[in-house]
Amino acid sequence: MTLLLIEALGAGLLFVGIIWWTMFSGRPDGDPPSADPEEKEKSS
Repeated sequence: MTLLLIEALGAGLLFVGIIWWTMFSGRPDGDPPSADPEEKEKSS
């Protein structure tokens, strides 16, 4: 029973680790600038 709990905990940690990795390993500078002309006018 203990082995099952340890295995379930390991699987959960692996799952959370994969989700964390995919969420926070994006572009270093964030999203690219918007191509929408209205957005460019607002920021200028």
